Amino acid sequence: MENSLAFTVPAWVPEGAQRYLAHTEAGRSIRDLARSAGCHASTILRQIRRIEMRRDDPLVDAALQSLAESHFPSEDHQGRRVFASQGTKDFALQPSNEDNEFDREALRVLRRLCETGSVLAVAEDMDKAVVVRDSGDAGATRTAVVDCKIAQALALQDWITCDNPGRISRYRISTAGRSALGRLIAEAENRARARNEFGMAEAQTSFQADQRGKAGASAQPNRQRRIRYSAAESPLIALSRRRDRDGNPFLDEALVAAGERLREDFELAQIGPQVTQNWDKFLTGGGRGSFVADAHVGRGSSDARDRVANALSDLGPGLSDVALRCCCYLEGLELAEKRMGWSARSGKIVLRIALQRLKRHYEDQAEKDRMIG
Repeated sequence: MENSLAFTVPAWVPEGAQRYLAHTEAGRSIRDLARSAGCHASTILRQIRRIEMRRDDPLVDAALQSLAESHFPSEDHQGRRVFASQGTKDFALQPSNEDNEFDREALRVLRRLCETGSVLAVAEDMDKAVVVRDSGDAGATRTAVVDCKIAQALALQDWITCDNPGRISRYRISTAGRSALGRLIAEAENRARARNEFGMAEAQTSFQADQRGKAGASAQPNRQRRIRYSAAESPLIALSRRRDRDGNPFLDEALVAAGERLREDFELAQIGPQVTQNWDKFLTGGGRGSFVADAHVGRGSSDARDRVANALSDLGPGLSDVALRCCCYLEGLELAEKRMGWSARSGKIVLRIALQRLKRHYEDQAEKDRMIG
């Protein structure tokens, strides 16, 4: 009997979850699934029981319920097969193969969860989850905002686990999640390398065409900036562990908190109908004075965009460049120094100055808010 599982459930869903849904939702018997998979029926039974036991996890249960409603039809009162969520598209549970949205989101979240003391907090009946990091005496710092559908997919993949589910469930990265993070980082590096090689080949071809005097060649379109993740933590966290000559932290908690606040607003600014905000206009030579936020963006994240724009404008050229690259794009200091033409080991000094100015900016904003209030 031909296995029709691949035609009903997305390929990214774990094999055990696929067989569980085929058994519980499509009504396929365990022996039928075993014959299709070419294994013993006891193997299928163990997989189904394991998934059933994991339904105590609220994210896993929600993911399985969403998959059941989206991909397995039921019969209405007239005997017609209909889907519970017919006509809708589930972003997280139907990741696009073209832009690989799920892998990008998983990479972003898992990198944050790898930071010491980080957990993913999910509240009941909320469509967003947050990643928070324990900052010691300073309390908890929010480092990322996650769509609950992405969190559900991560839990179903067993990349995050929760020891004590409740009204507010706290998830930590699992061993499987750390392995997946390494694979995603390697894939991102390979894609970035392939894009760079392709871009260099295009540049060489264009240069040769210009040298031959070919007129009328159409200009190559500008490629959208892609964030390249090359480490398991942000540059600020790595610098905060370094010590100066007196044995004090190179970046204290207040400076790290200022950088994380800019990163948090940057994350929030990407959420909404329009996620292609051109922050590159703030980089050197981008014309800060003429920057105007896109008029057609949704208002849900406009406040965060305004806060980021005001902070970068207050920092000015140079300082805003390194803050945007290291705090928001998560570029390493060596890469930032190379792209900005700075001497080696000078980036950390400029970054600390930028964070000091950024901290003062947020303190001034807080004072203004108190005066207005």
